[in-house]
Parts: sequence; structure tokens; C-alpha cells
Amino acid sequence: MRFEGKVAIVTGAGSGIGRATARRFASEGARVCLVDVNEAGLAESLPEGDHMTMTCDVSDEAQVEALVSAVVAKWGRVDAVANNAGISCTKEPITENTPEIWQKVLGVNLIGVANVIKHAGRVMTGQGSGAIVNTASVAGIRSGAGGNAYSASKAGVINLTQTAACDLGGFNVRVNAVCPGLIETGMTKPIFDMARDKGKEEKLGSRCELRRYGRPEEIAAAICFLASDDASYITGQALPVDGGNTASLNLPGMKV
Repeated sequence: MRFEGKVAIVTGAGSGIGRATARRFASEGARVCLVDVNEAGLAESLPEGDHMTMTCDVSDEAQVEALVSAVVAKWGRVDAVANNAGISCTKEPITENTPEIWQKVLGVNLIGVANVIKHAGRVMTGQGSGAIVNTASVAGIRSGAGGNAYSASKAGVINLTQTAACDLGGFNVRVNAVCPGLIETGMTKPIFDMARDKGKEEKLGSRCELRRYGRPEEIAAAICFLASDDASYITGQALPVDGGNTASLNLPGMKV
């Protein structure tokens, strides 16, 4: 019950890692505001308890400001934020990328995170406490794990995590990130569907040191650790939760 009496906001809570994170916060006593553009998904994520749901496009700062204001009006504070909302893009080469792709992906994945940090951070600095955890990706650490715009946005999240941690640390507000590897979620469903159709599901995650892909609940556990007092002296860090994927060269043919 690390979050008993505390208030958490989870963006992208309508499915996948966000849903698992909202459930983990709730299981440990938090009152949770679940946020997503997918209203139907929110209804399935956490149907019971003293919680609230809000639809919000995090790339729209006015919507984010209204979101944080609604949480404070209901519960009076914000103790933890999981910035999980994100979208992917295809892997065509840089010469084929359009401005629309960059604007859309960066708008949600990077500017959206900055918007939430800005407005939740104002509440937290006023309280003199709080923890923010951003979902980056191994794609932000090395190439090959995502398209150009997606990878750049996640690298930006890692850097934003560091700069925001510096800005807010003097107010006892911590900012960290997790960098998931291959996790089965709605975003990665096409990859899993294709592998299963070809009878190659066992190869998914085989290039990780643990030789398997991950589950949303495993990322949620890391997020809630970083948001908890158990991580009270950790800030400005980006933690890979990737089965060891970024621990080696990870070149084709190197693992058996």
C-alpha cells in the first residue's frame, strides 16, 4: 500500500502499459485519474473504486491544464504522474517521412509529456513533493526499435526527463523515465499478430538476454517503484525495462 492516501494521474490508461499501471497504483491504495483519448478503453481499465476517468489529448495544452485542474478540484493534490500516452509510426526511411508524421508523433509523445509535466509540476512544486515517471523506450536509446519520428520522440523524452528533474528537484519533485523493450500492447499488436500468423511467436523477444518479450504489468511495476518512496533518492534517470536488450550489442546471429 505504498500509495495509500495519494493521488495518481496515468495517461494512456485505456490499454496496455497505462492500464496495467493504473491498476497497480489502485492496488497499492492510490486514487487514480485515468486519462486517454479512448473513452471506451478507460471504462474497461479500472471500473471500481474511488477513481475518475477523463478523455484528454495530451498534445493540447488547454486540455491538459483542464485535466490537472479537475484532479486538484476533486482530490486537492497530485502525488504521482505516469506519462504513458503515446503513438507509434511506421519504419519508412527518413527520405519518405512527411512533416505530418513528425508533427503528430512529436506532438503526443514529446510535447504531450512536457504539457503534463508543466501543469502537474506546478501543483507538485506547490506541495513540495511529487514524482513523475515518463514512458520512453529502448527506441530512444538505440536504433532499430522504432521509426524515425517515434525514436526521436522517445530520445527527447529521456532528455526532457533529465532537464525536468533538474528544474524540479529543488522542490522535492522527482522525474524519471522507464524505457520498455518489446511489450505486448495495443501499439505492438501488429508485430505480435504477424509473428503468430507465421508461426514465429517463439522468436519474439529472442534477441533479449532473457529470451522473451515483456508484459505490461512488468513495466507497471517499474513505474510504480520509481513513483514510490522506495525510489526517494532517484531522479533524472532513464531505466531500461527490456529483458537485457540494451545490455549487449544485440546483433543478428549473436544469440543462440
